[in-house]
Amino acid sequence: MKKLRKTDLGLVLLFGGMACATAQGQEEQPSNPATALSEGLGAACRQDEAHFARYLTADNAAAFRELTVAQRTALMKRLILLEEPGRPLLSSDAAGRTVLRCEASSVSAEMRFGDARVRENLAFIPVEARGETRGAGEAGRRVDFGMVREGGGWKFLSVGLLLLDLPALARQWAQQAENSEIEAQEAAAIAALRKIAEAILTYRRAFGRMPETLAQLGPPPKGGISPDAAGLLDAELAAGSKGGYVFRSVILSPSEEATEPRFNLAATPAQYSKTGRRSFFLDASGVLRGGDKQGTVATAQDPRIEPR
Repeated sequence: MKKLRKTDLGLVLLFGGMACATAQGQEEQPSNPATALSEGLGAACRQDEAHFARYLTADNAAAFRELTVAQRTALMKRLILLEEPGRPLLSSDAAGRTVLRCEASSVSAEMRFGDARVRENLAFIPVEARGETRGAGEAGRRVDFGMVREGGGWKFLSVGLLLLDLPALARQWAQQAENSEIEAQEAAAIAALRKIAEAILTYRRAFGRMPETLAQLGPPPKGGISPDAAGLLDAELAAGSKGGYVFRSVILSPSEEATEPRFNLAATPAQYSKTGRRSFFLDASGVLRGGDKQGTVATAQDPRIEPR
């Protein structure tokens, strides 16, 4: 038998090492849809984002990585029915079907797999999910998980009747976040209107007359308060713009019969649909009016807005 030359031995070791590294670098994908589902749900139980993403389709995995950390965590929580990370425990029932239990510190969830229905590249696996809180059992909930074969492995396709479409879900969450931000800015604008109204009345009590502009309600210089700088509003409100809204005031001359102060205040989005959608109107009566005016100024003829 011929002896290997040093160069031949070096090539054998080199290519052998390369093959070993390649094999190690390639992550095996489960050939069984139930195995892929249990591993994916196990990753969701641990809230292991990187491992969970392995069981998403290419498009969903890309969208998943673009979500915020809170949104990625929220998705995994929805699948496993737990709010906190847990420890996945895998076992089988008497019929040999998969049972996945996710145990957290004070709560656990159990998912019992049924028989998979496989049709070529699609599989549907019924799962009965049970939640437990400190030993108190809850009624089970049955849902079908859809799996699709992609890239040599099985990936999440659907949960119940809902297709797992993370790009669409990301757009939905972004719209919800935008709506929440707009609602918060609108609420802040209403609070600012009422603060301006109170500042006007306080100014009248202090100086015996009504202010002519919002600027007179603003912060005073170091010399102290005066009718020109009463220190009743912050600089932004006194300048007529704050929190994505523009504020206007009109001081009305009292009629001969009326002795009460009269004024109209309005708040309008600085950028309609971005910083707010509704415009608001408030007068000395304290009644708030307004609505979606497409960015125009609200008036006393607009519908009344009841407090929430």
